[in-house]
Amino acid sequence: MSVEQQEGSQEHLGKQAASGFLWLAAQKWVVRVSGFATLVVLTHEISPRDFGVVAAAMTVIPIVYLLSDLGFSTYLLQTDDLDQVSLSTAFWTSMGAAAVLSAGLLAIAPLMAMAFQITELAQVLRVLVLAVVPTVLAGVPLSLLRRDMAFRSVAIQSLVAALLGQVVAVVLALRGGGVWALVGQLIVMQWVVAILAWWRAAWLPSLRVSLPRLRQMAVFGVRVSTVDVVATARLWAESWIVTIALGPAALGLLNIGQRLVLVAQELVAASMVPVSTVVFARVRDSADRLRTTYLKALGVAYAVVSPVMILLVVTAPELIPLLFGSEWRASVRPAQALAVAGIITLGAMLDHGLFYGLGRPGTWLSYAVVVDGATVATTAIAVRWGLTGVAVGFVIVAFLATVARWLLVSRMLGWSLREVAGPFFTVAPITAVSMVIGALALDALPGRPLAGMLVAGIVTVVVYVLLLRLLARGIISDALGILPVPDKYVARAGRLLGLGPARPA
Repeated sequence: MSVEQQEGSQEHLGKQAASGFLWLAAQKWVVRVSGFATLVVLTHEISPRDFGVVAAAMTVIPIVYLLSDLGFSTYLLQTDDLDQVSLSTAFWTSMGAAAVLSAGLLAIAPLMAMAFQITELAQVLRVLVLAVVPTVLAGVPLSLLRRDMAFRSVAIQSLVAALLGQVVAVVLALRGGGVWALVGQLIVMQWVVAILAWWRAAWLPSLRVSLPRLRQMAVFGVRVSTVDVVATARLWAESWIVTIALGPAALGLLNIGQRLVLVAQELVAASMVPVSTVVFARVRDSADRLRTTYLKALGVAYAVVSPVMILLVVTAPELIPLLFGSEWRASVRPAQALAVAGIITLGAMLDHGLFYGLGRPGTWLSYAVVVDGATVATTAIAVRWGLTGVAVGFVIVAFLATVARWLLVSRMLGWSLREVAGPFFTVAPITAVSMVIGALALDALPGRPLAGMLVAGIVTVVVYVLLLRLLARGIISDALGILPVPDKYVARAGRLLGLGPARPA
């Protein structure tokens, strides 16, 4: 392939990746904007204890999802050898595992309730088995859509499912459904996603299952699923520690802070993993293309996601009581600390896709085990200082885990540590200064929450953009270069920001 062809191929792949990312991000925006309204209703109708009960249940249910999938969905994304036998083998194996694990969940539900000292948890877990089946059913069809980079279809399906789930949750909550409003939301979402994924993928499994192919998939998939199981086990342990030490209501308060940070991450960052896994798998045979793709994506990710997290840190003292009521004020500090940790660990989402795209899930598994173990240990120590102590512990572990990840990536790929850490240290001072100035702007208008948040938000964004333009012009050019829009609009944006023509990424 000539140099011109390689550059054309890379630019096309970049456009595809950006288009997929933007479709998924747009879906997240619509869902989360509507989700904010839903969450406001739910927090006024449902108690912190009920949120805590569902949060405890959701530390168990994902383990069933993950063990049922066995990592096959990720294997199907990156393999070069995909046929009907592989797809059918993955589907039937996952369905069999789901049936066994669902039966096991029904049996151990009372034990989980005893462990968390929450009586109603057993019944909630048993009903949530209804969400396991559609999640497993959707695994292969969604993998086919993502492999074909049909992220527009995936985004629309998720959007429809989320909106219907929110409607169900609000209706049940207003009718006094309590904890069942949250349970019903999850079940409806999973079934809608499964039905739409099957309809769009237009795929049917055959009855042929290959044991040699199963062994091949299992070598890769078990490592992938183990990473996710370890992360879920960490969440279970953290939730158990908080519940036992501080009570179910405290877990509900922490859960609201986690939800807010998750909203911020999903608006822009969570779409990176499915896209980046496919992209890195396609460029892994070229060291130069891999380095260029990774470093540009990392810089753009930090630059794009950080402002959302900064705004959450700055406005949380007024935003949380205003939206959810004064009884949720204790969620402010955890939300702020978790947002800071989210900025620090942003690169982990991209590295997640990098290691899977390179076919190295075992290396990522080793990293995940160490980091998640350290997080649980830190939580056990920090819980004596309440929710704020737990959240600050997350920040400390996040920084140490990020340094470890830089060392791991640089050693595995032969890149310098300075090169890998460069994008973070380019954006970090810009983030810190913007955060401080935004907080000062909020404090300048005490007693006026809406005006304070508006002014602080505007000041934060303006300061951030100006500093980014001054100190990180290359990152802005890279971001403009991969936008899936006509070049004339990219050029106009570049001129508006004083950058000149944007460079193709």
